[in-house]
Amino acid sequence: MRVIAGTARSMPLKSVAGLETRPTQDRIKETLFNVIQADVPGARFLDLFAGSGAIGIEALSRGAKEAVFVENAKAAVECIKSNLEFTKLKDSAVVMECDVLTALNRLSGKGVFDVIHMDPPYNHDYEKQVLSALKGSNIVDRYTLIIIEASLETDFSYLTSLGYSVIKEKNYKNNKHVFLNMDGGEN
Repeated sequence: MRVIAGTARSMPLKSVAGLETRPTQDRIKETLFNVIQADVPGARFLDLFAGSGAIGIEALSRGAKEAVFVENAKAAVECIKSNLEFTKLKDSAVVMECDVLTALNRLSGKGVFDVIHMDPPYNHDYEKQVLSALKGSNIVDRYTLIIIEASLETDFSYLTSLGYSVIKEKNYKNNKHVFLNMDGGEN
């Protein structure tokens, strides 16, 4: 696993040992950032269920002005901090060691994020819980781009009832990225 582009290009990243996290493969990460490349420079980026921090670090390397990493597992938090130190991107990063819903409450009133990426454990409906919490939150607006990495089987038929519009869906061999925003937003 490595940083694909930007100031930390080609730098290797550590990942957490074991099966608790699923690092996004480099080719999928590259495809993701090809899709969102215009949204990243100068952005406030929120990386939920951050794992090793690879997605948020990629955003910082590509010019995001700030990335907030939210991760509950202690080993993963240490991995994120180590990767930020190694890539020299820690000054633009905030690492929150807590569950995602607690983090969303703590971030309330501290500004809107331009891009929110979440990669929750598959097939547990965590994305629905997060989207429900974001619906009434002041950390998103109609222009916030929300990206969910999920299993191919994940059902998102509830999105419109929560007030979200799907902008794009990109399917891979084993998973997918769903790009959305609040109804009325345009990217």
